[in-house]
Amino acid sequence: MLSKFAIDYVALPRHHSRVLTQHLDDPVALEEFLMHLLASGARIREIRHEGSPFAGSQFDRLLKVAAERIASGLLRESLHVDAIAVRDRFGLAA
Repeated sequence: MLSKFAIDYVALPRHHSRVLTQHLDDPVALEEFLMHLLASGARIREIRHEGSPFAGSQFDRLLKVAAERIASGLLRESLHVDAIAVRDRFGLAA
């Protein structure tokens, strides 16, 4: 049985080009793992859903949501405000 989602990535792109694959079954876990990859500077090569690669706009949308969650968390921490304030001031999802 295929996992629901798979992400191909290079964990340390400055040191090697070995492609790793993370298999996930939960969309929330997918988003959290994408956040981790973005924050760590990993190179994300492909995201698949049930074996089929996401199209360009779907791929971009997943990365945008993950990046916005990272930015929202950084703003909340740095400005010591709640998620509602971040949404109202910066337009980022909580």
